[in-house]
Order: sequence, then C-alpha cells, then structure tokens
Amino acid sequence: MSRLRLALGLAIIGCLAAVAVHAQRSGRGAAAPMYADERGGIPVWELNKELPKDVFTFVRVRYSSGGRGYWGGRGRWAIDYPDADLNFSYRLAELTAMKVHPEGIVLDITDPELFNYPFIYMVEPGALVFSEEEVQTLRRYFAKGGFMMVDDFWGPDEYDNFYFEIKRVFPDREPVELPLEHPIFHCVMSLKEKPQVPNVGMGVRSQYDGRTWEDSRDRDPHYKAILDDKGRIMVMICHNTDLGDGWEREGEDSYYFTEFSEKKAYPLGINIIFYAMTH
Repeated sequence: MSRLRLALGLAIIGCLAAVAVHAQRSGRGAAAPMYADERGGIPVWELNKELPKDVFTFVRVRYSSGGRGYWGGRGRWAIDYPDADLNFSYRLAELTAMKVHPEGIVLDITDPELFNYPFIYMVEPGALVFSEEEVQTLRRYFAKGGFMMVDDFWGPDEYDNFYFEIKRVFPDREPVELPLEHPIFHCVMSLKEKPQVPNVGMGVRSQYDGRTWEDSRDRDPHYKAILDDKGRIMVMICHNTDLGDGWEREGEDSYYFTEFSEKKAYPLGINIIFYAMTH
C-alpha cells in the first residue's frame, strides 16, 4: 500500500491558537471565502490539478451491522457524519502543510478501494458484528500497512463487544494500553494528559457538574492499540471519548470549542494522522 508523505511543516504548528480566530461559526455558519452551501458553510479548496490524488483523504468505513436505521436510516457508522469528517479535513489542511482532500469518502469495509487508502476511521463499534468477509478484508488491509482509528464508544459493555470482534481479525494479538509517553501523544502537539472528549451536551454541562464520561462504571479515557511485530500501531482504539463530536460540533458553543475541540479533539486527531502516515 502506498503512503503519502507529510510535509515537514506539520512539525512547526506549535499550537491550535489560530483555530480560535476562525472557528466560532454559529452552528455551521460565518462568512469566509469559497464556502459551499451543500457543506453547511465549511470551506472548500482546490486540489492540485496536476496531482489530484496526491492528497490525504479522510476515509470513514461503513460496516454492515450495529444498528441500521439507528442514525437517519444509515446506521451507527454514520454518527457525526458528515460534519466531523468535513471539519477535521478542513482543520488538517488549515493547520498543517499537508495536502488534504476537502470531501473525504465513505467506503464499505469490503470495498476493494479500501486498499488505496492508508487511514480509515470507524465510530460506534459497541454493537457491531463483523461479517466473515469484513474480518478477512480487514486482516489483509492491516497486513498491507493500513491504519484504523476507532472512536466514540463508552463503558465496559461496548468495549467487550468491540474486543470480541477485533479479536476475530487479530486472534493472536492483544490491545495494549498506550502510555502518555507514547509518540502518538507528542509527535506534533504534545499533550499533557490523555484527553476525554464528551458529546457537546455533556461537554457544556461539564463546566457545572464536571462530568465528561458517559458510563460511570468506567470514567477514564483509554487509548489502546493493536501493534504489528515491529511495534507499529495498526489499530488505534479511542475508548471512553468522542473525538468526532469535538470535530463535528466545534461551532455550537464557545466553551465546548475552547475546552474540548481546540485543546483535545483536534490536537490528538492531528497527531494520530501524523503518526499513521509516517509509520
């Protein structure tokens, strides 16, 4: 599988302070050049016409189980879609020297096109059941160098379900908890803690009640990984956190943006992409 190479400018971002100047959109609104109505106010940009495929593309995977009809008739795979994907792609292009596709795509796990993309994103795996074809496809995808980020599932029950299913892909490998010292927390922006990003409603209330977790049986964020034989992360498991809501809902509340989108969701998301594309 071919890998894009990040420009060195990624390493000089420093911080996300510049985001605040642009991010306070009302919902998905304030004026800026090159807005497209169908994107709800999220900016678009032109790709290099000579090298239109020489870009990072955010790929969300659609799995065949886990509650079809649960989210607008589409299923749990579509939680936070499309705004999370569009906002994150925009911020990645805005805050780094990386060439990024403005749209992103959705692919079925079993789509042969999956092997053309080194990074895929999965959400809400707490109720999924992989088909045997999905298991075999993912096993080949990771063997060829692919990277999957798993996000937005909470508590021991949802984790146990995901663990059972991912063990079908990796029967001989165990997820390991990543220490804060791991490069993925520091490769672009250095994080001082493992961030917990709640949904926007809970995040706004947290300034009064302090609660940022959805399941009181396990309140701490966990960042686990499945590693290959050389220690490279193949699957980044973001449990008890919802980075996608931090991307999707960035413009709905100033407190939520400042405390969760700006400080946590975007820095870790950018770090994960940087790690995935350079290892």
